[in-house]
Amino acid sequence: MSKTPKKKPQPATTELSTAQAAVETMLGHGISTVYALPGVHNDHLFDAFHGVADRLSVVHTRHEQGAAYMALGAALATGKPQAYAVVPGPGLLNSGAALLTAYGMNAPVLGLIGQIPADAIGKAEGHLHEIRDQAGLIKRLVDHYAHIASPAEAASKTAKAIQSMAKGRPGPAVLECAIDVWGKRGKVAPAPVPAAPRPPKADDAKIRAAAKVLGGAKRVLIVVGGGAQDASAEVTQLVDLLQAPVLAYRRGRGVIDGRSPFSVTLPLGRELWAEADAVLAVGTRLLTPIRQWGIDKQLQIVQVDMDPQEPGRLHKPKVALIGDAAVTLQQLIAELDKHNTKRASRLPEMQERQAKMRTRLDKLAPQIAFLEAIRAELPEDGIWVDEVTQIGFAARLAYPVYKPRTFLSPGFQDNLGWGFATALGAQHARLDVPVISIDGDGGFMYTANELATAVRHKIPLTAVVFADGYFGNVRRIQEESYGNRLIAVDLANPDFVKFAESFGAAGRRARSPDELRLALRESFARREPTLIEVPVGAFPSPWEFIHMPKVRGR
Repeated sequence: MSKTPKKKPQPATTELSTAQAAVETMLGHGISTVYALPGVHNDHLFDAFHGVADRLSVVHTRHEQGAAYMALGAALATGKPQAYAVVPGPGLLNSGAALLTAYGMNAPVLGLIGQIPADAIGKAEGHLHEIRDQAGLIKRLVDHYAHIASPAEAASKTAKAIQSMAKGRPGPAVLECAIDVWGKRGKVAPAPVPAAPRPPKADDAKIRAAAKVLGGAKRVLIVVGGGAQDASAEVTQLVDLLQAPVLAYRRGRGVIDGRSPFSVTLPLGRELWAEADAVLAVGTRLLTPIRQWGIDKQLQIVQVDMDPQEPGRLHKPKVALIGDAAVTLQQLIAELDKHNTKRASRLPEMQERQAKMRTRLDKLAPQIAFLEAIRAELPEDGIWVDEVTQIGFAARLAYPVYKPRTFLSPGFQDNLGWGFATALGAQHARLDVPVISIDGDGGFMYTANELATAVRHKIPLTAVVFADGYFGNVRRIQEESYGNRLIAVDLANPDFVKFAESFGAAGRRARSPDELRLALRESFARREPTLIEVPVGAFPSPWEFIHMPKVRGR
């Protein structure tokens, strides 16, 4: 007599609105803050936020781009998923630059985007905030998109979106929901929170091949990008094993301690690229070295990346290792014991080369004086948020970064105006350390209105605005390449000290590196929203140290 198979127990259901189901799922997956700007399309969603106010914090901003940039900054500073919520149409478009940047920086940002009434989507009837093919637009900006059509699917789709940001290469996700669906109620089964996935390991045979390449090489160069931020210990160990300098330009800064003579930036990195017979690339596309400095058959590349499509995009490596950077490098370190050549210490060589490079960089002495003042006051674990400004360009070359996730720079979008609001999010997520936003007067004004958010939510960010009255980089290009035919480069600025004070923030003015150092010390001690204006003139150009000609191949 056959037994009737037992039915699997079904998860208990609860009657919830679509918005409540999504919010409960977010909380279950560890998202307890939403950066947001309310609007009629998301009224039910914000009501759901209010219902869990004891577990969820809502930081409301003055502009949608501010909300999205804050989520981006929080994600970059913590390495964990962060969320923002805005209305459809113009709200989505206003947040688009931050989504685009999150994609370029592999940042786990979750966007909750409203929609017009469900039965009107795609009909071009002219509803409030309607945009033609909003879903198609979103899909071009993110790694994962889903449309929530009912309460029953809200939990599962929200869970899938959050989990997508932890699989493979991280990146942003968006959930879209119609104005008349957020408030609909129905039976909802909770989405289970899976155990954290095991980081993927690289293939053993390829690990062995990579160890042979690197172990037998005479002069190894390690190049790190944003994908190496959580592999600091492993990269540091490889420096000793291979006597290999580590090149990081922006996203990889801090992977090894910047005080090490083996920590190099672009100018010295280019020299080392010319001499290397093997390169270990970790979490980087190698765009600058390959496209600008050149490559030849004598240079063997081992490339470590989470994304199987990345190695070979610019140049086919000798060995491609697909997997989590930290885990893969642990495998590589273990295998290197069997294949590694004994090498003489390169410490004296690197100390000498660093001294020569510091002499070359004396051309940027005005910027470096300010960088030294900031470095002297910002704690080792304090976070620097870069901007597209003259001080920012110099910092990418000459500012020592001591720890991972303490130098946030905007990736290949390099978008002017990202800095202040992004830094605001980083500071809100990391109240345990000081965060400094480095701005020019041009870029700062993109999101300067978020000073109101800093004051309203008591976010103790320190912003330093280097004010020269111009879009300085554009002006230099017009001076040098277009016969000094200047157009659209001059700026009309407020008195930045009074501007800050008008919001209730602290305003200071520093006219020298010493005055800036004192202002920073006071600001970090007070721990309140602060804007420090630094009036400056034209700075020496950094571009000879960034755009450098080929040293390998044709």
